[in-house]
Amino acid sequence: MSGQQAADGDVEILVVDDSSFNRLVLKRRLGELGYTKVTMAEDGVQGLAALERQRFDVVLLDLEMPNLDGIGVLEQLHAARGAAPPVIVISALTEMDKIVRCIELGAEDYLPKSFDPPLLRARLGAVLEKKRLREVADARLHALEAELESARAAQLSLVPRDFAAAATGALSVHAAMVPARQVGGDLYDCLRLDAKHMLFAVADVSGKGAPAGLTMARTLGLMRAAAKRLSSDVGAPDPGDILTMTNDDLSADNESQTFVTVVVGVIDGTTGTGRVAVAGHDLPVVLGGGAPRLLGPLRRQPALGVMEGIPYASDSFSLAPGESLFCYSDGVSEAEDNQGGFFGQARLMAALAESGTDPRQVVEAVLRAVSAFADGAPQADDITALALKHAG
Repeated sequence: MSGQQAADGDVEILVVDDSSFNRLVLKRRLGELGYTKVTMAEDGVQGLAALERQRFDVVLLDLEMPNLDGIGVLEQLHAARGAAPPVIVISALTEMDKIVRCIELGAEDYLPKSFDPPLLRARLGAVLEKKRLREVADARLHALEAELESARAAQLSLVPRDFAAAATGALSVHAAMVPARQVGGDLYDCLRLDAKHMLFAVADVSGKGAPAGLTMARTLGLMRAAAKRLSSDVGAPDPGDILTMTNDDLSADNESQTFVTVVVGVIDGTTGTGRVAVAGHDLPVVLGGGAPRLLGPLRRQPALGVMEGIPYASDSFSLAPGESLFCYSDGVSEAEDNQGGFFGQARLMAALAESGTDPRQVVEAVLRAVSAFADGAPQADDITALALKHAG
């Protein structure tokens, strides 16, 4: 027996036909072609029951049957949206309108009731080859999804999770990142620099997917390295200097023209004072002591990665006891609903007005508001939020 015949002998075929003569002829024809594993059903009800019990590689389905006809079977398989096997409809040439309906419902092909052996071989071979190619594609897709999920887990492990360890003095901090895909281009950071000072940052890499994720990891590492390099015994690093060093590294040999928007700050946890630098990013929001308000005025500066040699600068800020600072990526304000509308800054400010000042509650309130607004619409961009509070 040839390799092809051996493969044919492993194929499980379900024949659904109310005619005992047709079933007998088909079984004989299939056996002559090397297909020996053939199960018979006398109508659509029996056919569906067989599909529930066993996995088949292909179904040969008659159109005209009592109890449940071929179109009824296909309608149920189509409605179930499960992993149904490919279906070849058995039909007379006078039933072309019904054949068209069957193709619309997902049937792969049709077979005239003459059961001509060469045509039967060709129809089955083509359908089984398409099934094999789909299975190969599905396996590759599953493998890719597993790799991307692994990359997502690795990416999420880069950003801090132990917020208590990062906070200094009277600070508390919380953050969350929700990639639009398995791997995203947003990042946040909160890093204890010394006994008093904490670095905080939110950044957004242009683009999505794996390339943006790699740039995200690189940016995070560069900012941390710059902060540690610039730290000294006499004071904390300046956020402007951190961005200057990070930008020079990101801009070098940047043939893809990838850029990064970022807000980065260093705050003294004992006093609530600090400095912050903004590069092409949305301004942070101050919470507490009245309605939410934008931090500022702050100077606007170019995104990172555009050009080397840009001297970035920082501005001073101060949080009063009980005040919080909220930083976010544009995936929050530009989240879309099913009609293509944007969440917008007004909705963000309204959500923040109701969130209180506890960092975890602030972040979770914003994420809930965005999710409620989207109402199931696909997430188009990464969403990142960070909040810190100076308890005083």
